Amino acid sequence: MEKPPPEPAPAAAAEEVAARFRSLVDPDDVASIRQTQHLIMGRLQDSNAVLTHFNEYSEQCFAEVSSDFASKTRLLKSMKADLEHIFTKLRGMKARLAATYPDAFPDGAMSKTMDQRPDLESPLD
Repeated sequence: MEKPPPEPAPAAAAEEVAARFRSLVDPDDVASIRQTQHLIMGRLQDSNAVLTHFNEYSEQCFAEVSSDFASKTRLLKSMKADLEHIFTKLRGMKARLAATYPDAFPDGAMSKTMDQRPDLESPLD
């Protein structure tokens, strides 16, 4: 009987495969690719640093503005409530005047002048 040829050691086979792969690729191309990757990595790190700085700056600006924005919002809500109260009183006074002195307002004038303010809470078309 014939003996099968001896199998090469796994390390020798791996070395042979690696050598063949290396022979397929030009070392200058590999160096060029590595240099390009290094350049891209540097640019990405710079971009990351700039974005981190901008994020910190934005966070600081938001912290400064948010309290001012909240106080202005409270002021506007208070002003709205005050104006609604004033206009309610004015409508009541106008209705009493119209009831007491019907000649004071011509026909149809009450419906036109009662409330000409736009409804700010309805969506715009």
